[in-house]
Amino acid sequence: MMIKRRQFIASSAMLAIAPMLTESIAFAKSNERRLTAASAAIPLLGSGAPATKVWAYNASVPGPALRFRPGEVFDLAFHNELDRPSTVHWHGLRVPNAMDGVPVLTQAPVMPGQQFRYAFELKNPGTFWYHPHFQSAEQLDRGLHGVIIVEEDESPPVDRDLVWVLDDWRLDGEGQIANDFGDLHDVSHQGRFGNTASVNGRVPSDFTVRSGERIRLRLVNVANAWIFGLDFAGHTPMVVAYDGHAVEPHPPADGLVVVGPSQRVDLILDMGGAPGERFEVVDRYYPRRSFKLMDIVYERAALRTASLSDAIALPRPDLPQPSLASAERHEITFSGGAMGGLRSAQFDGRETGIRELARAGKVWAVNGVVAARHDEPPVLRLDYGRSYIIDFVNETAFPHPIHLHGHPMKLLAVNGSLASRDTWRDTLLMASRSRATVALVADNPGRWMLHCHIPEHQEAGMMAVVEVA
Repeated sequence: MMIKRRQFIASSAMLAIAPMLTESIAFAKSNERRLTAASAAIPLLGSGAPATKVWAYNASVPGPALRFRPGEVFDLAFHNELDRPSTVHWHGLRVPNAMDGVPVLTQAPVMPGQQFRYAFELKNPGTFWYHPHFQSAEQLDRGLHGVIIVEEDESPPVDRDLVWVLDDWRLDGEGQIANDFGDLHDVSHQGRFGNTASVNGRVPSDFTVRSGERIRLRLVNVANAWIFGLDFAGHTPMVVAYDGHAVEPHPPADGLVVVGPSQRVDLILDMGGAPGERFEVVDRYYPRRSFKLMDIVYERAALRTASLSDAIALPRPDLPQPSLASAERHEITFSGGAMGGLRSAQFDGRETGIRELARAGKVWAVNGVVAARHDEPPVLRLDYGRSYIIDFVNETAFPHPIHLHGHPMKLLAVNGSLASRDTWRDTLLMASRSRATVALVADNPGRWMLHCHIPEHQEAGMMAVVEVA
């Protein structure tokens, strides 16, 4: 039988005492120059359970977290010791097209036993991450991911700067990853959901804090499909950045910090509880599947008697501002999936019925085209340096995190309602049957992927190419 998420979280014998929740994941120094993908095993469920076999970068899940400053040169050799090809995509970083890590479109796949050197200048501060872009549904879900922090020149004073890498795992009764990738139900519905949640590669336990402490908490969702909506009971987290880009500090809507697959949210948390108190952090995004992620536990000794009063805003993002008055407008529609009403679509150069598409494992479309490979003809051709407004339309029955490579997007409106603050995203979480309007400057030449970041959806056709020339 499948192990239930609640069984894992409730069973103290299986819980890891997760030091990385209190100390942050270890950051590699800037001279880290090698990243190796290979098989490994991790104590996902704690020391009282069998180690879980995974694929990992440098034998750890998450992989090494890399910390830099804007203007530094990222220079790293990726070694592939898996039994299949792979690449590395630097999610959210504004990289040259040849460094984007998309097989066939920007580089040849890195074959087993081979290596590829990634080198580029880091432009903007923020919280980013890296992962494969070859057979992503399996390679990402088996543990291949890591975090990149590009530090601000000036940032608000905090007592700790922590990272929570949020993930879910589909485990069997032996605590191993279920080998049912490509299941058509997953592909045509919400994607591959797990039955076990983790933070920084471990089933979490208590998160220990001190009264009066101020924490910067960087949330990174690396799950294939699970959307986290965290309720920090008894606390008021302040959002200070989305997808690495600073935003005017504000509390999350409805008290839930929502982080879709591949998104990042930076928080400032003032620990106002009393010594000895305990509070729950609960994932409430799915009302029928809510669960306690962990407890915030206050030590007996306070750090200070009052919270810090310093400003918490991050420096505004230095990004190319689109000219809305002269911007050219386009519309991109996402369709398909279960209950989506897709009858046929263009696939491999011909109109194909939904039954034949389903037999081929292709059930999603972008502007009526089901992607057959990474190097499809462009859905959009954009002139270098010009501003554009794009209306994204989700006609499907499911939410989709839509990711554009190489270009941050300024959010203008959702379902016709103007954005309430200046917000930039590289991944836009679109609700079912919704419309979102963004603007961008096509300032990064090359052929770039646009896709749903639920990899089961991407691999089943929901991806396209945007060409900038």
